[in-house]
Amino acid sequence: MARPSVAVSLPAEESVPVAAELREAGFTVVTVSHPDELEAFLAGNRDVAVAILDGETDFDRSLEFYGLLRDNGRAIPALMVVSPRTLDKLGSGGAGSVEDEYFTRPYSAESLRWRVEAMCIRSQTVDDGSGPVLQSGPLEADGWSHPATVIAVFNPKGGVGKTTVATNLASALQIRKGQNVLLVDADTVTGHVTTSLGMNEVRTVVDSLRDEPDGGAVETLADLAAAHSSGLRVVSLTSSPLNNEILEPSRVTALINAARRGFDYIVIDLHPSYGALNQAIFEVADRILVPVTPDVPAIRAAVQLADLATELGLRERLALVINRANSGVSVADMERTVGMPSLALLRSGGLLFVRAANEGRTVIEMFPREKISEDFDALADRIIGTPVSAPAAKPAFGLFNRQKVAVRA
Repeated sequence: MARPSVAVSLPAEESVPVAAELREAGFTVVTVSHPDELEAFLAGNRDVAVAILDGETDFDRSLEFYGLLRDNGRAIPALMVVSPRTLDKLGSGGAGSVEDEYFTRPYSAESLRWRVEAMCIRSQTVDDGSGPVLQSGPLEADGWSHPATVIAVFNPKGGVGKTTVATNLASALQIRKGQNVLLVDADTVTGHVTTSLGMNEVRTVVDSLRDEPDGGAVETLADLAAAHSSGLRVVSLTSSPLNNEILEPSRVTALINAARRGFDYIVIDLHPSYGALNQAIFEVADRILVPVTPDVPAIRAAVQLADLATELGLRERLALVINRANSGVSVADMERTVGMPSLALLRSGGLLFVRAANEGRTVIEMFPREKISEDFDALADRIIGTPVSAPAAKPAFGLFNRQKVAVRA
């Protein structure tokens, strides 16, 4: 079965390399410059998966293109390409489809192709396995009806219990709530999720990407994920902080989006930085949990994050997780200072975390009746009980409605 078709309406200097990249990946591509051309193409092709539109040069024409994607009962997703500045200027407009996405300039043709791949998977486009995404095996349709909620765990300051929160929240969702959870170690510098869980010599995303040019199979996160005794599936982006240029942010987020259909939750442990990879993951996250300890440096880092999140359009997805909440600054003072609600309070686990890590397990597994496990159980309840949208709430403009995700304390 042939791969689906893609309509491209971009300036010529972008359209040519983008169309060539998509054709090389096996897509049927048509470039259009007028709504009549798009209408004729849609009339003769029922397998159009995505339309790539320009949101700056002639926005009114793009609106005409978009209307055709919804005309006559169609529901074809649009990928709108804009500059970050234009994205900031354009406010929330009329309702759009949850399958619509934006893509910011500057970009590479390859990175845009990976976004198209992810959109095809999310819209349940059937692939014959010849392309880069689904080559590793047949598509399991049963797991595609409920896209996973993506939870990023981040604080720009280290030492606040970020990895502890990520691993034990994932374990609580898996063990206590019966959810199917993928835990991703995306800390490319000091990540130690797999080692703390006693999982040595695991195959990483970097390993997989480096093998591809030599004929290695193209692997998804589900393919790479190793099973843990808790029932979690665990995958690491890399085992070394060196030479990870191959982790192109757009490709990593395409892998994350592709994994949404096979899990209930994807929990991602991030490095404490504002690098390009982290910012890309912020964009696809439905929740960004911010572990904060009751001390001045950690609180200052959270205040900085809250300010930057407003600029990045992420503020509505942030929530504090106050770690070691039974010591130091009061919870009310922390919430007031940071200007962010707390989703949960975690008391100090003391040596329980050390003992669990020495066994390669989580406190949820080893100490299910301890108070700290109850705290993580409550956090899991809040995650499940608070409405979220999928995919993540994203900066929106004109065509696409900005869906805000409320985090209630």
